[in-house]
Amino acid sequence: MMLIEETAVPAAALPLTEFKAHLRLGTGFAEADLQEPVLEGFLRAALAAIEGRTGKVLLTRDFSWVLARWSDAEGQALPVAPVSEILSLSLRNRMDEVEVVAPQHYQLERDAHRPVLRPSGLFLPVIVAGGVAEVVFRAGYGAVWGDLPPDLAQAVLLLAAHYYEYRHETGLGEGCMPFGVASLIERYRTVRLLGGGAR
Repeated sequence: MMLIEETAVPAAALPLTEFKAHLRLGTGFAEADLQEPVLEGFLRAALAAIEGRTGKVLLTRDFSWVLARWSDAEGQALPVAPVSEILSLSLRNRMDEVEVVAPQHYQLERDAHRPVLRPSGLFLPVIVAGGVAEVVFRAGYGAVWGDLPPDLAQAVLLLAAHYYEYRHETGLGEGCMPFGVASLIERYRTVRLLGGGAR
């Protein structure tokens, strides 16, 4: 399985002003904008870390997901949430021939934690031996920062600030997550049961 981010978070969607206020950085100086690329980098890193820990996409973008078999032909759980729309479903055989599946043959079952690609009939289309299915979908809480749940938005600012404050620290262990951030994101973490199946 391979999940590919097809569109990136635009710089305009990042809460740069809120982050500067959170850090209590001075304003009105001639060189005030010099740190913006650095701050943007920390915000993107914090977004990626929280999305990785929770399996939730914070700011809306498009993804493609390629898999060699369905875990359950009656409904395939998608790898991230929340998903707002399935953009396309296609099958590719070992000779790289592509068949686009008509939208009336599948549907999105929305769920805050485990959205599912469901067949309109009994089963999802057959993935032939040596072939793959590609699901293209749109996921995220919204296109602008204000669309995020407040606790997740606060977690991003806290983690980005942590990265900023300890940017020269090399002694922190891998995967270190400050306690306040971990507490804020805990309820969004997905518990994966039965190998991540749809049921």
